[in-house]
Amino acid sequence: MDKLQNTIEILREYNQEHVIDLLEKLDEDKRRELIKQIDNIDFHQITELYNNTKKQIEFKESKIEPLEYLDKEKISQEQKNQFDKLGEEIVKEGQYAVVTMAGGQGTRLGHSGPKGTFKLDVYGKGKYLFEILAENLKEANREYNARIPWYIMTSKENNKETVDFLEKNSYFGYDKNNVVVFTQSELPIVNEQGKLMIGKDLKIKEASDGNGGTYSSLRSSGCLADMKERGIKWIFIGSVDNALLKMVDITLLGMAKYKNVQIASKSVVKANPHEKVGVFCKMNGHPKVIEYSELPIKMAEEVDSEGELKYGESHIMCNLYTIEAIEKVSKEPLMYHSAYKKNSYIDESGKEVIPSEPNSYKFESFIFDAFEFFDDIAILRGKREDDFAPVKNKEGVDSPKTAKELYEKFWNRS
Repeated sequence: MDKLQNTIEILREYNQEHVIDLLEKLDEDKRRELIKQIDNIDFHQITELYNNTKKQIEFKESKIEPLEYLDKEKISQEQKNQFDKLGEEIVKEGQYAVVTMAGGQGTRLGHSGPKGTFKLDVYGKGKYLFEILAENLKEANREYNARIPWYIMTSKENNKETVDFLEKNSYFGYDKNNVVVFTQSELPIVNEQGKLMIGKDLKIKEASDGNGGTYSSLRSSGCLADMKERGIKWIFIGSVDNALLKMVDITLLGMAKYKNVQIASKSVVKANPHEKVGVFCKMNGHPKVIEYSELPIKMAEEVDSEGELKYGESHIMCNLYTIEAIEKVSKEPLMYHSAYKKNSYIDESGKEVIPSEPNSYKFESFIFDAFEFFDDIAILRGKREDDFAPVKNKEGVDSPKTAKELYEKFWNRS
């Protein structure tokens, strides 16, 4: 009984009395499950995050400046060869691993299932996004005579479906012993008054804590320990929805090694000042990416003496780290951003309410917020037509149609 009493006191302290009412109505088993879930919630953190939704993001006090980069097209052949040789050695020596963030659902694409199971209509018969990535890795293994471990991060929501899909398709010919699937951590969703929302399963509703949760999830899942055991020194992290993602770019890897940095990233030039992508910059002497929703219009439109956008290097989720860097940031709390979303919930009378307007906040950290823990980052500017064919929207920009065109054009040129 002490356990229940203790839980009730915590809920009272944080004004979550509606959860107490629910606890009192549940049978013994359901109550035990809910108490276990409540025990794992950091209520202080959730209160802070909710209070932050009322604040405006201000950059006034910060010193913001553009970040240096190297353009892959413009570096000399000699320099490229030097980078490639360094990068190739790392891959051949078995010191390189790849992480794919695949926690999302294909809802925005009108696809019911994990995003990686979406089939892109290429070359008539089509290819799944997971299949495209598996081919990419198999090709690198052949080219560098390597066996690159592939870590796939799912969410609690899509983990079973993802694993079943990969099993059914025999991992698209990728050696199963070199594939590790792990799940991402979650945070509770709160309503506009900061109250925890109750789901249909009579538990507190939770959602994945953003791609910034990748670092701590690598640690808590045991994947980081597994990488160390395999002798991994460099880790690439990318998302499942870029049909042109180069997960093994020896030029990027060699450049990072040559410049002696712990983190590196590939960028492409923004299509226009208002494209919805995060941009690289330096803030108070540290590398940073400012999300498009938080970038002041004046900064977005600023140009340099060459007439190029001053903040035009867009982050395309193409990130590289030393294992020490992952270890470091996996222990650091990242800043969280709130997203105002629609979420169904169970009301006091036990009825499900399906909102037509956003009614709740989910909290997520962004993977690039960890860049601020470092003094430097190496940026390699790639080309949109070679590196970036995202599948995000059902139609229009960054849709299956645009990704198919970019993918086919690239492979027809290659």
